[in-house]
Amino acid sequence: MSHNFQDQDQYLQPESPSAVPIVVGQTSRLPRRTVIKWFVAVAASLKLGDAQVFGAEPGPGEPVITANGYGKDPLLNHTHNPGDLWPLTLSPTQRAAAIALADVILPADNLGPAASQLRCVDFVDEWVSAPYPAQLRDRGIVLPGLDWLDAESGRRFANVFAGLTLSQQQAICDDICFQARAADELQAAARFFSRFRSLAAAAYYATPEGWDAIGYVGNQPSLTYDGPPEAVLAHLGVEQTVA
Repeated sequence: MSHNFQDQDQYLQPESPSAVPIVVGQTSRLPRRTVIKWFVAVAASLKLGDAQVFGAEPGPGEPVITANGYGKDPLLNHTHNPGDLWPLTLSPTQRAAAIALADVILPADNLGPAASQLRCVDFVDEWVSAPYPAQLRDRGIVLPGLDWLDAESGRRFANVFAGLTLSQQQAICDDICFQARAADELQAAARFFSRFRSLAAAAYYATPEGWDAIGYVGNQPSLTYDGPPEAVLAHLGVEQTVA
């Protein structure tokens, strides 16, 4: 995957593979306000309802995390500090694999920085560590998937995933990046890759840098009302009637 959707079925080589350092020892926690905004933006892009993002109770059979979270009726006038409501739970090894995988999926290219530079894995760590149903479901997919990546890397190349060359990492990803084409024994890994890719991409494109990568401008303030562009009016076959 790359930021260029014309090439979305191909891995785009970074201009310089060594130009994007993999930083594993990132310890500063994202601000709570940033986490909440990011959660809501990603939930919207993944078509999750608010209740699935901020529901208070995990579903039956889901792994139990003891943190309470915000609950369905959070105190909006209370100041929470990073780490107050749930701890981050990716292990250093899982975090290293996640950073490397996110950068394979979203490398630095001519349209934007690498996922690691935008702290997308910090978001993923917050997501899979949160005590809500949607996040707990993803936790049951993402954590075993990251462990599988390292195990598969060891089996094929005698190293962990983060320690492989880009071509070695891509060789593994090529086998699991399309579930319909994945071998039967790789179906679980393919489901993990699909979910991780969705989370990483949603996190990436919820940032201003991600907006720039796809040319999203959003609402812009203006001192005048100029109406829709002529090209848009012509495309729709209508005329501007409001001065």
